Amino acid sequence: MSRRHTQLGFDFFDAAPAAAEPSSALAAPTPMIVSPSFTQSVAQSVTQSVTQAVTQLVTQLFSPVLTPAFVPMSPKPVEQDSRPSRGRTAVRARTAVLFSRLEDLGLRGVDALVLMRTRTVMVSLIGRTLRIHEGYADAPESVLRAIVAFAIARNKTARTTAREAILAFDVERGPSVRRHEPARPGDVAMIAQLMDAHRELNAKWFDGALSAMPLRLSGRMATRLGHYDPGSRHTPPEIVMSRTHITRHGWREAMQTLLHEMVHQWQHETGQPLDHGAGFREKAREVGITPAARRDVTPLEKRRKATG
Repeated sequence: MSRRHTQLGFDFFDAAPAAAEPSSALAAPTPMIVSPSFTQSVAQSVTQSVTQAVTQLVTQLFSPVLTPAFVPMSPKPVEQDSRPSRGRTAVRARTAVLFSRLEDLGLRGVDALVLMRTRTVMVSLIGRTLRIHEGYADAPESVLRAIVAFAIARNKTARTTAREAILAFDVERGPSVRRHEPARPGDVAMIAQLMDAHRELNAKWFDGALSAMPLRLSGRMATRLGHYDPGSRHTPPEIVMSRTHITRHGWREAMQTLLHEMVHQWQHETGQPLDHGAGFREKAREVGITPAARRDVTPLEKRRKATG
């Protein structure tokens, strides 16, 4: 009996001829002889099929065009940020350049320059340290000369003149973060009364020239009785009144405080600086309030005991 190897349904024979097998009742199957060219053709066909299948699979997985599950997104345009860089290295470089420019313009007696980002303080001199709002780093020479004059001024008149020139240059201030506290029982009625009082005092003392002003109550004021916020590009102006002040010192004192803040509103709306200088004192005397930044107030309870 000859040795025969079988693989994948095709019969392959050894090179040596096999001896004839004895005849049997069933005829032996006729071997299939496969030519080398046929085998090569089948192998190429299988290779092409596998290659096509792999290519289709890879395309479906990774192609952003043919895969329905993947929708290509066009990149968003990058907006150009015109604001100066806020990195430490950039801030130090801008500070050094500004310090050098100010010294060239005559700045003396200052050992350190600090660029800051605030909403209210534009320029301040504390000891030998000059603090400047970063918006003035690229200001024109006339404004920088005013800053130098402010820093080296030896009298109030020179400093006031320099201050006006500095504030005339508009710098972009950051948005104000107002922490609004939850309303308390009675706030709605009290705010309505304050709004009515603002309207009456405006007609009486300012000829109705002041704008209608939002009023807000605050329980966070530990020492201040009221506050006028001029607002910014991001927030409207408002008057804030201390809730404790109204309940502790009474409505008459609260009206004095409201008039004080309305004088600040008048300063702001007429283009004057917000301070307690000569203009404020003159207007305060005109409307009949204390011409000063602070005043002494007596609680209602003590006043009642004193009069009782």
